[in-house]
Amino acid sequence: MSSSKKFGFKISMIGDGGVGKTSLIRKYTMGTFETDYVKTIGAQFSRYDKEVDNDFIKLIFWDIAGQDDFNFLHPLFFQESRASIIVFSLEENDLGRDSFLHIKNWYEELMKYCGDIPVVLFANKVDLINNDNINKDKIQDIVEKYNFLGYYLTSAKTGQGVIEAFDTLIKKLYNKSKSLFNSEKA
Repeated sequence: MSSSKKFGFKISMIGDGGVGKTSLIRKYTMGTFETDYVKTIGAQFSRYDKEVDNDFIKLIFWDIAGQDDFNFLHPLFFQESRASIIVFSLEENDLGRDSFLHIKNWYEELMKYCGDIPVVLFANKVDLINNDNINKDKIQDIVEKYNFLGYYLTSAKTGQGVIEAFDTLIKKLYNKSKSLFNSEKA
């Protein structure tokens, strides 16, 4: 019987202000949803412990403010990120359209400070639109263009896609780290 191992991952959650980054983290880590919007100032982080295949994983989610006022702090906040989640809103309004267009900017900034780390795209607020209006081809084009691990339709309010999306990224990080750990021992 093998003994359990411990792993730690910092995951940066980025995207425009108001797309639901904080709400997604709360939904995943606490199972809750707050209806009142509170703007993140600078960044905040959440710790969350998870067990995968009898190994212990210590996660730190960095929720980075999407407002331009905090851009100067991004190099500090991105440090030591092992993966990132870029969030945009599916809402059919200026926030939704702009947050989709800004995926490119967030990705370029991430690459500048973190290099080539795994990135997943969350298309959030799926509960606020008609699923027939989602242009999945357009989203898939972005995923392929920037070599993201994939995208997930999520709703911090209903929980749709949230657990699966986070768990998939965490499992990928875990598997990569575990294989590195095992190859170093061999």
